[in-house]
Amino acid sequence: MREPPHARLRSPSRRTLLTAAAAGVGTALTSTLSGCSASGGSSGGVTLTFTWWGNDDRASRTENAVRLFEKENPGITVRTSNGDFGAYMQKLATQAAGGGIPDVAQLDYRQISQYSGGGALLRLDEAVSAGTIRTSAMDEGLVRTGTYEDRQYALPMGRGITGYAYDAALYRKAGIRAPRPGWTWEEWADANRRIADLKRKSPDGRPFTGANDGGPNEDVFEVWLRGRGGRLYRSQTELGFTEDDLTAFWTFCNDLRADGAVAAARDTVQASSIETSPMGRGLAASDFTWDAPFPGYVGLLGDSVHYGPVPTTDGRAGSYFKPSMLLGIGAGTPHPEEAARLVDFLLNDVRAGDILGFSRSTPPNREIAARIAKTLKGPEREIYEYSQTMEKYGLAAPPTAPPRGDVPIQSAFTRNYQRVIYDLATPRQAARELIDEANRELRP
Repeated sequence: MREPPHARLRSPSRRTLLTAAAAGVGTALTSTLSGCSASGGSSGGVTLTFTWWGNDDRASRTENAVRLFEKENPGITVRTSNGDFGAYMQKLATQAAGGGIPDVAQLDYRQISQYSGGGALLRLDEAVSAGTIRTSAMDEGLVRTGTYEDRQYALPMGRGITGYAYDAALYRKAGIRAPRPGWTWEEWADANRRIADLKRKSPDGRPFTGANDGGPNEDVFEVWLRGRGGRLYRSQTELGFTEDDLTAFWTFCNDLRADGAVAAARDTVQASSIETSPMGRGLAASDFTWDAPFPGYVGLLGDSVHYGPVPTTDGRAGSYFKPSMLLGIGAGTPHPEEAARLVDFLLNDVRAGDILGFSRSTPPNREIAARIAKTLKGPEREIYEYSQTMEKYGLAAPPTAPPRGDVPIQSAFTRNYQRVIYDLATPRQAARELIDEANRELRP
């Protein structure tokens, strides 16, 4: 799955990636990445390449963990590079098309099927079976998200979950009970209407609404769908939902927008980050968001912002624990054993866990997560406690990595709903077009 909403730019389409690869843009993109060498070359030793995306804090923590790995493995040097999500994705696609990705690479959930099926990733089954990469302290369902055709190609580096950022002060003012496990979509809709009924104004004088519009967000639809017993994909070549399913969801969202209960169309289409989202711009009281970017809302809007569960359908939760990102090994690595040792160290070494912290959401190793959680404060502590609460509430197992066509389908999902909110199509017309386009992308 992709990086949480509002945490980075939208993933480029498959056409964009292929075009970039064909144009040979790897050299030009290198200037956008910050390259670091661990300690120069290693005379007679092994040199690994390791690359990831993320902010400065994640980069600093990762570099420190890599330095510790080198200290523990004096015959191995790790050359690192990292960059922002968009440039990173393009460069990785170029490398894959040109013959090989780095020895160890951080991967998005939506890349697993594409790169595994294309032969760019090394199978990890033997390394896991031999204990070179340990998974015993990880949830089996989460580990399975890194599989393709029942083979292990990647392992989760963080465990994320969707939630709901909301302004608790405004909820109290409107007489709305705080979001809790088991609350329903109907209660959510009513809360948005009650917030709108406060008749507050945004900083530029426009009506203040209850929430961001979830209509263009495939993640919100997936939660809504799973709460009704559905799923996004039945297989690598087949959708798991119908035209009626999507029509119902988009009608529900669009009616709330028309009532003024959720953000207006022009504010919805501008949202590409926390800062540009309706909630971040002082236009809405809440937003669906992933756990990792949630602290950004607190930093922007203050301590009255809290994190709660997303709505359910009659108590059935559609949320699930999903890898915030994964680690894979390039199929062409000349050093598979050493690369596997680096992966295991980053995922399972207690000292590495202390260094990396929650910089990639909750560590997948349960023992490390519990250890680090004792030091958490503020919104980070709230995120951890929320995940524990939802685990006890009961969530269905996560699906395996989505099909190769999921990235362009995600883009089409957003584009088709935008046609709805600008009155260019009815929810049913847009749903029919989305499904037709998705079926073309999924065709074997």
